[in-house]
Amino acid sequence: MRRAATWLAASAVLWLAGCAVGPDYVRPAIDTPAAFKETGDWKLAEPSDAASKGEWWAIYQDPVLADLMAQVNVDNQNIKVAEANYRQALAVASQARSAFFPTIGAGAGLTRASSRVSSSAVSGSGAGGISNSYSLSGTASWEPDIWGSVRRSVEAGNASAEASEADLANARLSAQALLAQNYFDLRVTDAQKALLDRTVAAYEQTLKLTQNQYAVGVAQRSDVIQAQTQLQSAQASALDIEVTRAQLEHAIALLVGKAPAAFSLTPTPLRAALPMAPVSLPSTLLERRPDIAAAERSVAAANAKIGVAKAAFFPTLTLSATGGFQSSSFADWLTLPSRFWSVGPALAATLFDGGLRRAQTDAAIAAYDAQVATYRQTVLTAFQSVEDNLAALNYLGREAAVQNQAVQSSREALQLILNQYKAGTVGFQNVLTAQTTAYTTERTALTILGRQFTANVLLVTALGGGWHGLSSAGENPGASPAVKASANASSADGRDGQK
Repeated sequence: MRRAATWLAASAVLWLAGCAVGPDYVRPAIDTPAAFKETGDWKLAEPSDAASKGEWWAIYQDPVLADLMAQVNVDNQNIKVAEANYRQALAVASQARSAFFPTIGAGAGLTRASSRVSSSAVSGSGAGGISNSYSLSGTASWEPDIWGSVRRSVEAGNASAEASEADLANARLSAQALLAQNYFDLRVTDAQKALLDRTVAAYEQTLKLTQNQYAVGVAQRSDVIQAQTQLQSAQASALDIEVTRAQLEHAIALLVGKAPAAFSLTPTPLRAALPMAPVSLPSTLLERRPDIAAAERSVAAANAKIGVAKAAFFPTLTLSATGGFQSSSFADWLTLPSRFWSVGPALAATLFDGGLRRAQTDAAIAAYDAQVATYRQTVLTAFQSVEDNLAALNYLGREAAVQNQAVQSSREALQLILNQYKAGTVGFQNVLTAQTTAYTTERTALTILGRQFTANVLLVTALGGGWHGLSSAGENPGASPAVKASANASSADGRDGQK
């Protein structure tokens, strides 16, 4: 009868351990458009294009950029911080899983004590002695996860670890994107410096021409002064652009984890080709962008914490056992008569806490709602980022085509006016205007090119770069579903599954 009762109690514990209070997680609903609005002439991605690209910057075919990317992946300090945070999150998840198992301990002790026992309260005489005590014991305790508190804690820990993994990927992608932007800005600055150097050389020739014209009485002294002013202004601009280049070079040094004094890049005008990255459907952003994945996993963690808070309303059962040997004689210490043991359950419940558990549950639900809103806002921001950069590339492409025609026209006009000036048929003011227009149109064309590269980099990274999904769900024991798997989940509020 006693054995039957024991098995019945054990079966009840195991059955209850299969329950978990709180809501089962379901990914929040997201309203995704069928296609992006600003695709224009951009190519729609093929299924193979949606695969992981890894080194996404290879599309620019720039070996210097590729070398810098290799350095940023290894030496960038922000990436190292994110990597350390990820390792910490994995450790916290392992810490939560440890609560599934019993706690086992052991101890040994030797005590020597003196005591005095009175034999007569009147006479005050008595006898005393010294005694020894030897003990060796073991303890074990286990708290069955009856209400699912541990399982919900493990769910939260796994989801947080996956969010941290996605944060690491996002930190890496952000550093790569910032490096690419700074690098292309640097190369555009090099091109602008080369343009200024050519402009200074042209202005020097114009000054000599004007001086010669003045010497023979064809030009006025004011023409020479204007030519000198124009040349000196261009020389000042050439020096000023070096400030911009130095700052960009320092920013790149910081990204690759080096001191600015130990880093330099040889000036080289921009030669990289402007690629057209395939644009996938909006729904794939839910899988391809690490910041969206991090936000979604944070929702899952917040959902699990609701279950942890609800489990606090129920009593806890602790099973404990103690056993060992204890004797006052060393010779009899480890003998059967000296053994002792105890085993039994203990049930504990909080009867009154002044509303603490209710407040904790309300706080967990509010935190969940906040994470859902953050997730949806992250998705909307991602859609906006793609649309913004698609629009920028579409309109900048048209603007660049018109501006390049303006550059050709300004060059032809400048050459004609210089010839007319040499022939004495136009004044120097016409030359100044033509030269200023030619320089301005070329510099504007370079600025547009730089904006095109910036928008291109931002588009590639807005589409997720080379990152694709989470890997930890298939590797970590007890991990929650990865974002790629959860993308197939029902679009309903997670708290609908509450038990």
